[in-house]
Amino acid sequence: MEIDLKEVGRRIYQSRISLGMTQEKLAEMMDVSIQMISNLERGNKEIKISNLVKLSSILGVSTDYILTGREFFSDKSLSEKLTLLSEDDVKMVEYIIDRLIK
Repeated sequence: MEIDLKEVGRRIYQSRISLGMTQEKLAEMMDVSIQMISNLERGNKEIKISNLVKLSSILGVSTDYILTGREFFSDKSLSEKLTLLSEDDVKMVEYIIDRLIK
């Protein structure tokens, strides 16, 4: 399988923007240069595995999504996402799930 670096960069960019995060903030969180983030987003540079794992964690997406565009959901990722919600939001999600099951 060949990885399209331009598409990888586009997914990184879109994920970063959806979080309202600047390249500067992402670079700081990853402990890399802003130029590195810019190169990744433009598809000019391959990402190291250690940076890929860190990046996926920061952006809240899977490494599969960054590399291929396919998102694989697991209970763990859902539970991790739920920890980011307020108590009221968790109750709302629980209500929605209960209604969908019925």
